[in-house]
Amino acid sequence: MDRTNVGERAFAAPVGSSEALDFVRFCHRRRRVGWPELYDEMCAVAGRGIYRGFGADELAAIGIGFGLFEMPALAGLVAQVVAEELERRRRAAAAVVASIGAAVTDQLVTASGGAEAADTADPPRIHHGSNPDEAGLAEHGPIRIAVAAGA
Repeated sequence: MDRTNVGERAFAAPVGSSEALDFVRFCHRRRRVGWPELYDEMCAVAGRGIYRGFGADELAAIGIGFGLFEMPALAGLVAQVVAEELERRRRAAAAVVASIGAAVTDQLVTASGGAEAADTADPPRIHHGSNPDEAGLAEHGPIRIAVAAGA
């Protein structure tokens, strides 16, 4: 096999085209794993024609190649999609934390009798004494941690 020909086929379509990224996103939604596990899923999807009926030849036309020389470009697409997913999850988690914080603040304002009282209200107190029953806290037993033998 002539290596030059293989290299030309690997870059027939622009690397990172929207269709290629859509294919990788499709496979990542089916199985939320990273490289190289996602490579197995992409091969299975291509072999069965699950993504828009595209087989390996149609995917090669949009820039998805499964050969050895196409691996770096494919791994780059996977890294981009996984990074996008992590950023989306980070933003969603930040939004949840912000909404919980807003809800807690609203509850404190309501419980303290208004916004004026919320500004001057003392923060909740946490008991750090030696007797947890005095603070109405249940006593917890010892904490057990599994440790491998010989550790």
